[in-house]
Amino acid sequence: MVFPTETFYGLGCRVDDPVATARVVDAKGRRPGNPFPVIAANREQAESLWTEVPAWARRLIDAFWPGPLTLVLPARPGLPPEVAGSGEIGVRVSPNPFAQELARRAGPLVATSANRSGDPEVTTVADLDAAIRAAADAVVDGGPTPGGRPSTVVAVVQGALKVLREGPIQGEKILEVAGVGPAFR
Repeated sequence: MVFPTETFYGLGCRVDDPVATARVVDAKGRRPGNPFPVIAANREQAESLWTEVPAWARRLIDAFWPGPLTLVLPARPGLPPEVAGSGEIGVRVSPNPFAQELARRAGPLVATSANRSGDPEVTTVADLDAAIRAAADAVVDGGPTPGGRPSTVVAVVQGALKVLREGPIQGEKILEVAGVGPAFR
């Protein structure tokens, strides 16, 4: 399905649908071993995808969700490799009402930008690539999306809290709100 998010149009499906997930992989032309992020409806749904949620992550959730923050934490067992191939899963709660409601009704969603890998993100359904359209069972036209920077992505890498991609939330603000000690810097 193609649907609007807070920045661009997304291409996604239920996390537990391997056939649909394979179609997303094919449509994107994405290289193997690069897991997709997930949109959850709310904090509870997000936390059900992780094995643990450290105190620093809870502080970031309280401060920035729903919003442009993807947290990468240890994945619960049994999740497909397309979202948890590394043993971790990146999850955000979108502030877009349609994306939130879709995740509430369908469950957590594989959610990637609705463009071929390496191509620009799209802010209107008119700009969708033919391969993306063909892969989607449905295209929801929510009008133009605002565009902007994709979500800030945060993970623990080799024992340190790292901003893997800086988006609308600056790295300094992440560290400040997380309240992490020197071991994380």
